[in-house]
Amino acid sequence: MAEERRPLTTTDAGIPAPSDEHSLTAGPDGPILLQDHYLIQKMAQFNRERVPERVVHAKGAGAHGYFECSEDVSQWTKAKFLQKGKRTDVFVRFSTVAGELGSADTVRDPRGFAIKFYTEDGNYDLVGNNTPVFFIRDPQKFQDFIHSQKRRADNGLRDNNMQWDFWTLSPESAHQVTFLFSDRGTPRTYRNMNGYGSHTFTWVNAKGEAFYVKYHFKTDQGIRNFTDAEAKAMAGEDPDYHRRDLWETLARGGEASWTLQMQIMPVAQAAGYRFNPFDLTKVWPHEDYPPVVIGRMVLNRNPENFFAEVEQAAFEPSNMVPGIEPSPDKMLLGRLFSYPDTHRYRIGANYLQLPINRPQAPVHSYNRDGTMRYANPGDPVYAPNSSGGPAAAPERYGERYHLRVAGQLTRSPYTMHAEDDDFVQPRALYQKALSQTDREHLVSNIVNHVKQGVTDEVKARVIEYWRQVDGDLGKRVASGLGIRGRRDASVGAKRLV
Repeated sequence: MAEERRPLTTTDAGIPAPSDEHSLTAGPDGPILLQDHYLIQKMAQFNRERVPERVVHAKGAGAHGYFECSEDVSQWTKAKFLQKGKRTDVFVRFSTVAGELGSADTVRDPRGFAIKFYTEDGNYDLVGNNTPVFFIRDPQKFQDFIHSQKRRADNGLRDNNMQWDFWTLSPESAHQVTFLFSDRGTPRTYRNMNGYGSHTFTWVNAKGEAFYVKYHFKTDQGIRNFTDAEAKAMAGEDPDYHRRDLWETLARGGEASWTLQMQIMPVAQAAGYRFNPFDLTKVWPHEDYPPVVIGRMVLNRNPENFFAEVEQAAFEPSNMVPGIEPSPDKMLLGRLFSYPDTHRYRIGANYLQLPINRPQAPVHSYNRDGTMRYANPGDPVYAPNSSGGPAAAPERYGERYHLRVAGQLTRSPYTMHAEDDDFVQPRALYQKALSQTDREHLVSNIVNHVKQGVTDEVKARVIEYWRQVDGDLGKRVASGLGIRGRRDASVGAKRLV
């Protein structure tokens, strides 16, 4: 359709939308502003699309256990649960992303990896995936991305053409899509996959010094994946295979564990780093920031009631204890609002009083009343007050030491760094990190998926998309689709692991 004939995107009030791709920030790298009413409207509306099932991550499983910090990390963070030798109770929920409650566990999809740490300073929620990157870098596009992975509005069917239409029009997705269509997209069990915080977070030590960090939970059971054929066969044989495996492993007295490794970047190094360190579609190469072992997480106990614990568990990235803070990662900043908002709608305003979500630390809040609240604070009911009510302690946080914000209001991409090309890292993943067998499976997985209902116009974009990742990869995808390639240009890349 010609550009001039396309209708304008509008808000639900019919007002022309300011942007479909970029959130309003203070400068290209600054924080997202609450006044971005269009972003908030999109997120709030999206969070209320399903009742009562989760909009995303609907199908999952969970287990209880503990995290034990094995190293002294006080030079980087003052978080109390990260003191050497400290053991903290955790609850972990694993999930698929796009499927509904009745969907098969083994479909090709990223897996959610959400951890609730019940710390002495309150709940700390780390909400990530089994991949270190994601499809997009700005929350303005999240709702649209998920819609492209869900079902069509006209016939209620899934549509591979929608997926590839979105991906090929969003080149930043190439890194995650490469992961997704490798065998990492079909893990054999929840126990045999890694978990990542994915976002960049901030750690602050007792001196107020800040460090940007990334979380890597490496499975102690070893990485194991299904091939595409095996995953599809298991979907028919046992659609609850992952849920059953985790439950039965713990029920017979077994455990599942992961070693936590952290990548740590001094704040001063971020501005000059070769990739934008806050871009969720990028990794920090291990050669630049080698992972440091921090501790170990062990799951050893099944839920007593699946609905009360797994289905009503509410994870929110905004739950950060002193010593841990957000970074300028735009996707993370959008999730700080979106997650608790969807919980208030899906479970109710007082979801944090449910046993699975209730912190083990004391709660002193001025919030009160609302549906299903059973613990109300007494007087006083307002702040400030002269009646001895609780008072905030801003000195426990580090924003005043390291966070500096300035910039003209803008809707724009991140400031570009030296190697901020959307295809550099997926190219390195394909050329250097995947084995020959992995590369062959990647090609066949892509080709078999694209053959199912993708239009010729989008197929042409798919080939160009993969050609920009690697010339030979694009040529092999074109050959698999029976389309003659136009060129073969392979570009070298540094190792990314």
